[in-house]
Amino acid sequence: MAELTERQRRFLESPFVGVVTTLRPDGSPHSTVVWVDVVDGKAAFNTAIGRVKPANIERDPRISLVVVDPGDPYRWVSVDGRASMTAEGADDHIDRLARRYTGADAYQNRKPGEVRVTVTIDATRVDSRGV
Repeated sequence: MAELTERQRRFLESPFVGVVTTLRPDGSPHSTVVWVDVVDGKAAFNTAIGRVKPANIERDPRISLVVVDPGDPYRWVSVDGRASMTAEGADDHIDRLARRYTGADAYQNRKPGEVRVTVTIDATRVDSRGV
């Protein structure tokens, strides 16, 4: 098991978006942009049940995340590992992320009946540069 350093944690708590990659049923990669956070010392992001990411994670929890500083493309953190999801506290989590990334008090794109989940990554590899 790999762990984030304090500097890597602070970097991931910056309002930089990340790209998360999960695996489709045929094994091909599925990459999407996400808001990034650190929860209990682990890289994390938030999504909703019914989207492709949670379905991919339920079937195959292998995951990769890369976050690049938009002001310096040579500062980045990459986390590979296994994802786990929880709905507990996920609504509050997406609101915290919305405050960080947009300045809004709450997430503005919530759909009626949407079930949010927080995804954390149990890292098997953490790499970084300039962090």
